[in-house]
Amino acid sequence: MAPNRRTFLKATAAFPSLLAAQLRPNILWIIGDDLGPQLGCYGDPLVKTPNIDRLASEGVRFTHCFTTAPVCSASRAGFNTGMYQIATGTQNHRSHRKDDYMLPEGTLLIMDRMHDVGYFTANVLDIAPGVRGTGKTDFNFKTVGKPFDGTHWNQRKAGQPFFAQINFQAPHKGPAFVAARKQKELIDPAKVLLPPYYPDHPVVRDEVANYYDAVQLLDHQVGVTLEQLKKDCLLDNTVIFFFGDNGRCLLRGKQWLYDAGTHVPLIVRYPGVLPQGVVRRDPVVALDFNAQSLVYAGIAVPKQYHGQPLFGSKPREVVFTARDRCDMTVDRIRAVRSTRYKLIRNFMPDRPYTQFNEYIKTSYPTLTVLQELHGQGKLKAVQEQFMAAKKLEVEFFDLAADPHELNNLAKSPKHGKLVREYSSKLDAWLKAMDDKGAIPESKETIEREEPRAAGAVVKSN
Repeated sequence: MAPNRRTFLKATAAFPSLLAAQLRPNILWIIGDDLGPQLGCYGDPLVKTPNIDRLASEGVRFTHCFTTAPVCSASRAGFNTGMYQIATGTQNHRSHRKDDYMLPEGTLLIMDRMHDVGYFTANVLDIAPGVRGTGKTDFNFKTVGKPFDGTHWNQRKAGQPFFAQINFQAPHKGPAFVAARKQKELIDPAKVLLPPYYPDHPVVRDEVANYYDAVQLLDHQVGVTLEQLKKDCLLDNTVIFFFGDNGRCLLRGKQWLYDAGTHVPLIVRYPGVLPQGVVRRDPVVALDFNAQSLVYAGIAVPKQYHGQPLFGSKPREVVFTARDRCDMTVDRIRAVRSTRYKLIRNFMPDRPYTQFNEYIKTSYPTLTVLQELHGQGKLKAVQEQFMAAKKLEVEFFDLAADPHELNNLAKSPKHGKLVREYSSKLDAWLKAMDDKGAIPESKETIEREEPRAAGAVVKSN
């Protein structure tokens, strides 16, 4: 069983050497790739996720968790270091793959910090027959040596605590979407509740339903993982963090700073220490579960960290998010969000929302439907917004009244004071971060990092 928290703290205070002993919990991050909060425990009426729902019932569920970026590599550069990507120069998607870029001095992967205090670190691959992690890292920088010690917790020394990640591909587009359609229970496209910015079209319904199928596939994989931990007698002394690396892989989600692109589930389960079935509604950012993992490992959270522990810290009033170049698509967008309001600032408003992106064009059939209906003049007004030739410089939303972020209040006299307040918060954050996204990449750099970018960096649909 997990040690009593009071006993643990008393023991480690009296005998610091015990920090390297078995008292420290194992720590496991279970990561769904491109996963939004479309889960039963988050109130989705359609999807069936009994295993993830079980995690939520046995731990703490956060309703307002956001990744620092709406795309995997930039987001992972953030939550694996505890630092905002715009501060470490890792903000552009899949950048620095060919230039040996190193993290700034003092910025370390959480795996390195864990390893230094005796943890075995693993990026888990084989879990059980038919269930396997991808081993994904997707860092926007060069690492010193291997970032993980192994590929499974069973490779550690006897009595050694482990810090592990399991990176599941589902519900990312690709093989997971194909595998998801082979399950016995599938989502009926006719029952999908479409957001108002999507046209009601069979292709759109099918894509959204397929995403839900992939979420259910992820739930099965999570269930197998929990069962394997139980078989290995690890379920009761392992802290589990379950989350998505960025928002859902659907149009206007991934790659965008609307909630669909950055809002992810976060569940933390720690038997004997955390209460069961608790819901937290204050805003948190993905950097925070990094900081909390350090706390559980007995590691002091560095002063320069941008993440703060989830428990025992003063709740955040707002969180910040950032989007920069994604593949060949150059853009720079920043946002600040509280539980109710969000301000988005588009630094390149002359570039359309549908600026060309090969991945989106080939993987998101909803985009083609939008383009065709736009050309035929058949889109509703709220659907035409995403097809505009230019972006709005500032977008401000009351999320309580407008959860889909469609009614821009940036010029509303009633909201003028709030717009100025949130703009000031964003300005202060950008200054504190010394935002590296303000430094444009050269055309040569973009084309070196993203060969498909030649001739496409300013192309629009």
